Amino acid sequence: MRKQGQTFGKGFHDGLPILLGYLSVAFAFGMLGTEQGFPFWAPTLISLTSFTGTGQFVGVTMLANGVALLEITITIFIINIRYFLMSLSLSQKLEDGMPLWQRMIVAFGNTDEIFAVSMQQKGLLNFRYMIGLILSAYSGWVLGTVIGSVASSILPQAIVSALGIAIFAMFIAIIIPPAKHSKPIVIVVLIAVAMSCMFKYVPGLNQVSSGWAVIICGVTASLIGALRYPVLHTAYPDKETGEAEQ
Repeated sequence: MRKQGQTFGKGFHDGLPILLGYLSVAFAFGMLGTEQGFPFWAPTLISLTSFTGTGQFVGVTMLANGVALLEITITIFIINIRYFLMSLSLSQKLEDGMPLWQRMIVAFGNTDEIFAVSMQQKGLLNFRYMIGLILSAYSGWVLGTVIGSVASSILPQAIVSALGIAIFAMFIAIIIPPAKHSKPIVIVVLIAVAMSCMFKYVPGLNQVSSGWAVIICGVTASLIGALRYPVLHTAYPDKETGEAEQ
């Protein structure tokens, strides 16, 4: 059953809150790229071809620090592995008969926020709605990157350095709200922080490259959290109604 009114315009409208949220984060990414020594157009090119948020922040930082490409590849893969699960779930909400090339476009634009908005819709999703939703968010991400890159290139260094705190504020804003209501998140974050400090200050461990340290900390903390606090029930959308089933 297809939900009535699933138009490009409705998709674009539903994506406007995501667009506004992405502007500030992408602005920070554009600044980060130029501060790390990349030409002003490089962060924009990355945002145009990647659209992966956290993966872009980590990838640019690792590239600037001379981390090996293998370590960067593995790190980005681990960071983005959640999209396998989200895409599998979202594929059950797409209307039957959607061509492969359209599904590939939807997969490219499937971010955390787009997934959340899509799964809240009733019934099956058509390509017109999805492309409107994706383009709305995508335009905010690219535009924010352009503004951040250009601003970082032309503003005085003192102002750029002051604005750079937005990057750290972004990650704190991502962690703190869910951590306030979830003990498992707090524990996983603390484990990751403790391990990161070990790789920074403990003799021997501080010889491990930053890329592998990120991989080890992330995987270990996530594994401990998954084993200690497993999710026992998962809601899946019904193919016809879009309602959640246990």
